[in-house]
Amino acid sequence: MTATDTILETRALTKEFKGFVAVSQVNLRVRRGSIHALIGPNGAGKTTCFNLLTKFLTPTSGQILFDGHDITGESPARIARRGVIRSFQISAVFPHLTVLENVRVALQRQLHNSFHFWRSERSLSALDGRAMALLREVDLEKYAGLTAVELSYGRKRALEIATTLAMNPTLMLLDEPTQGMGLEDVDRIRQLIKKVAADRTVLMVEHNMSVVASIADTITVLQRGATLAEGPYEQVSKNPAVIEAYMGSTQTELQGAH
Repeated sequence: MTATDTILETRALTKEFKGFVAVSQVNLRVRRGSIHALIGPNGAGKTTCFNLLTKFLTPTSGQILFDGHDITGESPARIARRGVIRSFQISAVFPHLTVLENVRVALQRQLHNSFHFWRSERSLSALDGRAMALLREVDLEKYAGLTAVELSYGRKRALEIATTLAMNPTLMLLDEPTQGMGLEDVDRIRQLIKKVAADRTVLMVEHNMSVVASIADTITVLQRGATLAEGPYEQVSKNPAVIEAYMGSTQTELQGAH
């Protein structure tokens, strides 16, 4: 992978908490335009890794590069302005606003009008066309007039993705996008991620191996904070060290996720 192919890179990324090494010397390279999954058993360091990438945590040592720029010392706001958007950063859905209004608020943030709730309805309605286009992209157009609290859990997650898209991300970080979902919702979100990744890069933490197997181009397996294996699903799922890390029911899931 050449430097121009790589949108995000970590070099020996490490995070210690009072002597406990949560992330250890992780070298991650995410290819531009790909879906890259971070997987691993509970406690493997996946969420800590995400928190380091978005600067909610500061690395103990190591470097983070985005689009060739060293962003290790930058603030979360600065990193978000570069186009690195983690879904929960902006997608806390407002339950009593309509689906359309939720996306419109996210668009206001992109325009730096976040807190202008006193602006007239007419001035905000200028954003409706873009908001509806985003709702179409996530198959929520027909729910635009419902309040968010009325949506099913899976559609709420789709709305979160729409509000993330409103921030015009270059790199989307999705943390457990299908967690707690039934099969129908999982399939909807899986298809949605594949669709929105067509012209952007997605880095996701995901426990559901069938989702990872079907949409991830590259998988990085973490164990005890360190990289255990990396590659396409076919290769990673047959790696003896990975199979050993996923003992029991998860091992069966790992091998049968097709």
